[in-house]
Formats: sequence, structure tokens, C-alpha cells
Amino acid sequence: MGKIAFVFPGQGAQSVGMARDVYDALPEAKSLFETADKALGFDLTKLVFEGPAEDLKQTANTQPALLTASLALLQAVKAKGIEADYAAGHSLGEYSALAAAGVLSFEDAVSTVRARGQFMEAAVPGGRGAMAAVLGAERTKLAELCAEISASGTVVEPANINCPGQIVVSGSSEGVEALIARVKEIGAKRAIPLEVSGPFHSSLMKEAAEQLGEKLAGITFNTGSVPVVANVGARPVTGAEDIRESLISQVYSPVLWEDSVQWLIGEGVDTFIEIGPGNVLSGLIKKIDKSVRIFSVNSLESADALAEALA
Repeated sequence: MGKIAFVFPGQGAQSVGMARDVYDALPEAKSLFETADKALGFDLTKLVFEGPAEDLKQTANTQPALLTASLALLQAVKAKGIEADYAAGHSLGEYSALAAAGVLSFEDAVSTVRARGQFMEAAVPGGRGAMAAVLGAERTKLAELCAEISASGTVVEPANINCPGQIVVSGSSEGVEALIARVKEIGAKRAIPLEVSGPFHSSLMKEAAEQLGEKLAGITFNTGSVPVVANVGARPVTGAEDIRESLISQVYSPVLWEDSVQWLIGEGVDTFIEIGPGNVLSGLIKKIDKSVRIFSVNSLESADALAEALA
């Protein structure tokens, strides 16, 4: 039997009503939502279960909502006695992974991602930043084109290295527009603008990263129950100071998701369990390596199906 990795989704996976079934069925899941409401000082539970979707989509709300829903769904997996050998998460999902491994307390994780969302929203005024998904581009060529466009004064940078043939870029609105217009020069199929509120994982987020650094300075990092693979570097990071630095860098650095999954496979992971709303990561992992087993736990029912499959 190979090893198991729990992986947690990032922003964009949220939906009104997520994790409601585990909240209703499991006291541990309900308790997480109650703790989040208390830690944040507002009714996050009501927003998650009733919306409106527009409010849930605001970065400062999405981040604590998604973290809480993902960790509530984790309770359904734990109830089946399923344990991981490693954990990882995509962008915001890295905080879910750190909380799942006990590196961060849930209260610290939920209050930190709320602040992270606020800092990221405030860093770049609306309309000044953009992101786009580039399909079919070769990684090095795309990085070179980004550097060429950025050299002319309009920032555009690789932001999410998701899987072969899918890389997200981020930067100024002008920089992203210029890149979209030129991707076919490097053999890419096309570039699709994304509906986001800012140029995440680009150098334009450095101010947000500095503010996050101040927030993280007061947070306690514990020794994890399993190694957590960091987005920056695509390797596990240990030691409180190194984890802190990695999370600060993550705000303005590319998410090395493809590299993280490849590293986990190299360590003997053959079963990936995506825990959280949606199934975006399952799709990406499938494109990285078709030979691994992938499960998506986004409901009580899917947790039951997982337990049967692994029995």
C-alpha cells in the first residue's frame, strides 16, 4: 500500500451551502463553525449556508469560509479512521493543510486567513490587477514572455503552475492584457481572463505580504503530525520561522502545485484525497499523473464512498 496525501482547495472552490451536511451530522464539524464565528466576531456560518454568493465571493470572507468548510469536511474523513502521510493545499488551502496537521490552531488559522484576505483585497485597487489562465503553454517560454512584457513596465508573472498545459498568470491589468494578446507567439492555445478581485501571487502583492508578516509574527507554529508541502519550493517546510517566511513569500510567489504533486508522488504517495468544496484539485492531479488514485470529499456521502473504496 502506498502513501496517502490530504490536499485542500484554494479560492474559487467556495459555494453557498458548502459543508452543510457535515455541520448537521457531526458535532466536531458544527463546533468548528461556532469557533470561527467567535474568533472572527461575525456570523460566518450564516454567510456560508445562506449567502448571498456575492458576499461569500469577497476575498476576506471566502478565505475563512473555505478554510472552515474544508476542515469541517476533514472531520468526516477522520470519523472513518483515515489518516494521511502528507498534507498540501493550493494557495489558501495551504492554511487548511497546516491546520489539519496541527501546525496551526484552528482559531489562529481562521483569523489569519481573514486578515490575509483583507490585506490582499486592499493591496491593489479594483480594476488595476488581473489574472488569466494560459492553456497549452510551455512553462519556460511563458516565463520568458512574462519577463519580456514586464520589462516594458507592465507587470505580468506566472502565478499558479497548476498542471501540464495550465498555468495562471497575474499582474497589472495592462500586463495581463498584453500577455493574452501574445500567447499564441509561444505556441499556447489561448488565455482566459479570470474573475478575481486582485493580482494574487504576483509582486504587486508585496504590501499585503508585509502586513501578513506582522500578523504571523504573533502566531504560534507547532510541530506537525505530518509533513506539509509548501507552495513556495514544493517541499515540506519545518521550523516556525521557516514556515512563517514561506507563508509570507507565498502571497507574492507562484503556487508550485504541479511540482508539489510530483514531489509527493516521488515520496511514494499513490492516493490523493481532496478535502473541501468542489473537485478542482482532483482534476489537476489527474492531468499531472493518471496512475494515482484520486478521491474528492466534498460531502458526507463522498466520505462514505471513500471509506468503502479504501476498505
